[in-house]
Amino acid sequence: MAAVNQKAIKKEMSHTKSITKIAVLGVLAFIIMFAEFPLPMFAAFLKIDFSDVPALLAGFSMGPWAGIMVEVVKNFLHLFRSQTAFIGEAANLLTGILLVAPASLIYSMHKSKKTAIIGMLAGTLIMAVGMSVANYFIIVPLYQKLLNIPTQAVIAMGTHANARIVDLKTLVVYSILPFNIIKGILVTIATALIYKRLSPLLHR
Repeated sequence: MAAVNQKAIKKEMSHTKSITKIAVLGVLAFIIMFAEFPLPMFAAFLKIDFSDVPALLAGFSMGPWAGIMVEVVKNFLHLFRSQTAFIGEAANLLTGILLVAPASLIYSMHKSKKTAIIGMLAGTLIMAVGMSVANYFIIVPLYQKLLNIPTQAVIAMGTHANARIVDLKTLVVYSILPFNIIKGILVTIATALIYKRLSPLLHR
């Protein structure tokens, strides 16, 4: 009976530690969101940040569910600063999940530096394609429906950076898709550089 209780206590402690790590990484991801910057070759509303790095660290150390929860915490906190009727937060959450879930799932199958990089590159491709589809059919149209921002105004922001952007389809092809590929690669590099150094702390 004592052994059973001891196992239950250890399990509860492990669960509590995981929740604490997720909360800390979620807050850290939220803070990192503010250090964002645009790339001049893409539409101005597309900005690079490294807030998915803490989510990837959680996914690699605790499993895909933990990475997803970090994304949830990050975007929940950002809801209180939302200026987009929560559209931006929903898009950011979807972006993070599409990147983090495949990456950490692939890594969990065989934990090595090689599978971590393969996972993040696979997540980058899934995220880039998935967000291209989501922006075309859902996200950009929602800005017009909920915020009364004409789709043409969004397209014009892309045209300002790239004259080949003339409609929503070219906005996706020449701006949203390549932007997300570059973002994913940068996040992959950042995570690869720091994960091993932080691994002992994350697995403590």
